[in-house]
Amino acid sequence: MADSISTVPVETTDPVNARILAVSEDRVQGFQDEPFREIARLSGVEPETVLERIRAMLASGTIRRVRQTLMATNLAPGALVAWEVPPERLDAAFEYMFREDPFSGHVVIRSTDRETPGSRYRLWTTLKVPQGYSMEKHARFLMERTGALAFKLLPAHRLFALGVGHVRRRGLEPGARSDDLGQVLDTNIVELSGLEWRILEALKREFAADEITDTPWVGRAAEAGVPLERFTEVARELNRRGVIGRFSTFLEHYKPNAAGERVTRYNALFHWQVSPGREIDAGREVGRHYVMTHAYWREGGPEFGDVNIMGVAHGTEKETVLAHKAAIDRHLEEAGISVGYTNVFWGGRSEIKPSEISPFAYAEWCLRNGIDPEAMRP
Repeated sequence: MADSISTVPVETTDPVNARILAVSEDRVQGFQDEPFREIARLSGVEPETVLERIRAMLASGTIRRVRQTLMATNLAPGALVAWEVPPERLDAAFEYMFREDPFSGHVVIRSTDRETPGSRYRLWTTLKVPQGYSMEKHARFLMERTGALAFKLLPAHRLFALGVGHVRRRGLEPGARSDDLGQVLDTNIVELSGLEWRILEALKREFAADEITDTPWVGRAAEAGVPLERFTEVARELNRRGVIGRFSTFLEHYKPNAAGERVTRYNALFHWQVSPGREIDAGREVGRHYVMTHAYWREGGPEFGDVNIMGVAHGTEKETVLAHKAAIDRHLEEAGISVGYTNVFWGGRSEIKPSEISPFAYAEWCLRNGIDPEAMRP
């Protein structure tokens, strides 16, 4: 397999790869019995070619990971976390969050173009703490371990956009948006049985290149210790309950990939402060813009100028990213939603990994760190 993979194009700009990635990044929603065949159907590329190309891009590092995502906001309490860290400890804190804390996902060092409310918060992470445990206590543990001076938990009240499709977003005109308002997704926590957690753990694990086949769930069902029919039955029910996200191929987008490409250069976290009571209206208007990979209602508080709508956009040129934001600002004004304050936090060094959400894994982590799991409960 290795010899054949080495001759397969792995660039995201290859026409066949681009067709596949335009679908596989964020267009395959929910649980699919045959996810790679669904990618083939939606992209119009032959199934055998889809398997070959995804294997090659994963083996080369163009694709960072292939996995079934979960709606983690419905499985574990979570938040975006802003950390104030002394400059001399910033890189060490970054490394700790990325390498030592399985419950921190996105880890990004951010900066602003000028001194603004919140500029001193340079390290940003996402945090998920499994059901039954305290996010506040976990963050305080991380603060002690990293030497952070302060942190701000920014849980999402609602989601309005969620889907990282870098390839399909290339060449977007500023202001390009859907005719329909962004969806409103809630963050209600769903309780699961032991069997459901076991199946979810097998379902969400990243795929190795040799696992990318027409029947990817056969091995995962065996891993969960259930027949394939039972595995897919439970997965479909979890999908119906809203805890399954998309089946996705994640690109290496911040660092150059194996082909020497940077899929994106600029990662911008936008902040808007809108009048209380207009958060859902504003979020739906922001979320309908195609450039937005994420859009949320989060309360920034006085540390961040009382912003309440946040979102992320990416691009290869800073001026283009700012043009997209300016177009969204104009659209909000045209929609009758006034913005009292706005800001952009630019991403620099970043690493992304899935956040662990299993309560069993959390208890094990506590014991490895010399913590009584019961002490981490609310």
